[in-house]
Amino acid sequence: MTTTTRTKTARKGRKKYDGPSSEEILLADLVALMESSDLPPWQRPWQGHQGEHRNLITGQPYRGCNPLLLQMGGLMRGHTLPLWIGGAQAKAQGWFPKKGTKAVRIVRPQLNRYTDEAENLQTGQTEEVTRQWVTYKPVAVFNAADLQGGDEASAETLQQAITEALGQHNTTPQPEPSERLQAAWQVLERWSVPTTWGGALACYIPSRDAISMPAVDAFRSRETAAATWAHEQAHSTGHSARLKRTYGSRGSAAYAREELVAELASVLVCYRLQIGYQLEQHAAYLNSWAQHLKEGGPKELFKVLSDARRAADLIAPEPEAEEA
Repeated sequence: MTTTTRTKTARKGRKKYDGPSSEEILLADLVALMESSDLPPWQRPWQGHQGEHRNLITGQPYRGCNPLLLQMGGLMRGHTLPLWIGGAQAKAQGWFPKKGTKAVRIVRPQLNRYTDEAENLQTGQTEEVTRQWVTYKPVAVFNAADLQGGDEASAETLQQAITEALGQHNTTPQPEPSERLQAAWQVLERWSVPTTWGGALACYIPSRDAISMPAVDAFRSRETAAATWAHEQAHSTGHSARLKRTYGSRGSAAYAREELVAELASVLVCYRLQIGYQLEQHAAYLNSWAQHLKEGGPKELFKVLSDARRAADLIAPEPEAEEA
């Protein structure tokens, strides 16, 4: 969509809002998640009986990096339903967030267009020149479990909507876990960077543009091995022949950033491939990621999310679908 930028001014007699922006709230939520010492293990097996994160009313799945933000936001708030809705959309249905509940923020892409006049050096004539760029606007959504009806009738309508949303998904045959895992391995095996199995560590070697992985039997399960492999493949997307990211040396800010991008990208890959995933819980990793985001601010957060999505798109492109 096309957007224009306007400077907002406070109306007379109304106190100007000076609290955190939606971008800053989104950043603070993710930093709080990484710095928390009492998080439950990030074990997110694919919710085959409930399906993708999607809009409660339209049924449209959330795309891009939004499933990742909903996964993390759901983890912080203990949500299990993959059904979400915007505040205004819920209000139109007569539904309201329960007291004390908090929204989860996702991002919505916006197409910006700026037109100006410039001289054509070849013809000497003045022509209109249009520049376009995409920005991301944080949008608050609420989990269906956090809603309540304004009266008895709307409460019944809400419960019916949730039941139908889950039931509609259940009418679609879902592949068995073993079939999903097999299909996931087939996608990962198509990645162009060679992998050598049987090594001592799981790692990507930029100088050789190659991945080394322990034997599959060394992992708790084939699903865990696939998730680890996805992480190393995500690292390999940053090679100079692909997305050209800076790796940095261990302990540097660039190294922490690359680890964060690869970890978030692999979560997206596993989500798209419908297999379970466990986020690293090592305090050193999480704290370094949190510190990097705090120092970089909201702009750096959006760059990291964009890089993670681009990396995931190379490994396991998401299906074409309308944004929720």
